Amino acid sequence: MIKEFKDFALKGNVIDLAVGVIIGGAFGKIVTSLVNDVLMPIIGLLLGGINFTDLKYVITPAVGDIPESAILYGSFIQSIVDFLIISFCIFFFVKIISVKKKQEPVAPAQPPAEVVLLEEIRDLLKAK
Repeated sequence: MIKEFKDFALKGNVIDLAVGVIIGGAFGKIVTSLVNDVLMPIIGLLLGGINFTDLKYVITPAVGDIPESAILYGSFIQSIVDFLIISFCIFFFVKIISVKKKQEPVAPAQPPAEVVLLEEIRDLLKAK
């Protein structure tokens, strides 16, 4: 059982998946920063100076030391924008990679010398 697990864990697919998850996490942080620090302020400015992180529905206001209870729907909107941008970027990169793979010409495999010789003999026999 340990040998089977070792074979599974050291397969190329599992290692590729692990690398993909790590890179995806780092990519997610970059896109989150892009959305939070660049895009959302611009979108907020276009919509009249709205800061989406401040949008909330207060259920119970703060009383003394007890903090308010609120639904932070602005953060939810920001998370949706994060998701849409990340999914678009991943779609775009996969599309680019798949186009590059299709463009690479694949040279036809040359038949073995014996097959070429037999084809020549066949053609000579047909000609007679």
